[in-house]
Amino acid sequence: MVTIDADTPAPEIVDRERWRSARLALLDREKAHTREGDAIAAARRRLPMTEVEGVELVGERGTVSLLDAFDGRPQLIVYKHMWHPGQPFEGQCEGCTASIWDFHDASYLNARGVSFAVLSKGPWDELAPFRAFMGYTHPWFSNADVDDAILGPEAEGEFVALLRRGDRVYATNWITDRGCELAMSSLRLLDMTAYGRQEAWEDSPAGWPQDATFNGWRKDGRPVPQWSRPGATPVEESAHEH
Repeated sequence: MVTIDADTPAPEIVDRERWRSARLALLDREKAHTREGDAIAAARRRLPMTEVEGVELVGERGTVSLLDAFDGRPQLIVYKHMWHPGQPFEGQCEGCTASIWDFHDASYLNARGVSFAVLSKGPWDELAPFRAFMGYTHPWFSNADVDDAILGPEAEGEFVALLRRGDRVYATNWITDRGCELAMSSLRLLDMTAYGRQEAWEDSPAGWPQDATFNGWRKDGRPVPQWSRPGATPVEESAHEH
């Protein structure tokens, strides 16, 4: 974990007028970036879609169809949470934890006719206690036995958007890798600070505090958000390598 103190290099100190001028200059670039994002989102809405058939999931109500996961709404977004079978809570993926930890409530999605659920290849008897420990309220399902390239267990760490047309389901979009950052509000907030995410890949001035990428996502052997959970205790990192 990086250390920041009074001796850590910091941005140049200027008067209020110079600060405001520099900030407004960057704001023009940010607005252009936002407009380009809007244009890309418009292109997403024009993507074709492909049918997904025969998918059954295992959740708290036993085996259900993919249609059940829509919970009566026309659209569904699923996150495919990576799972390390047989590993304890602290041994599960810190990246996937970061991907959904900041998104605890789907009320606004629901108001727009969109449901949200988490899929994972872990067996339900492992997923259920993990979900309870993390305090997640989103529906979770095991996709371990799903034979489908889009929703099956092979690919993990992805968001998939689905559209229901009657009793047929279609995949309209998917994102992975850094695309998943759209759900990580904490990272977006770090991006607006002087030191950013403090990770080695970032283009920062010389002397800026940086650590190995993902290094700050765990603390004392656990994904960082797990320290908010009742009963969380330090663990040996080496005991849960995966």
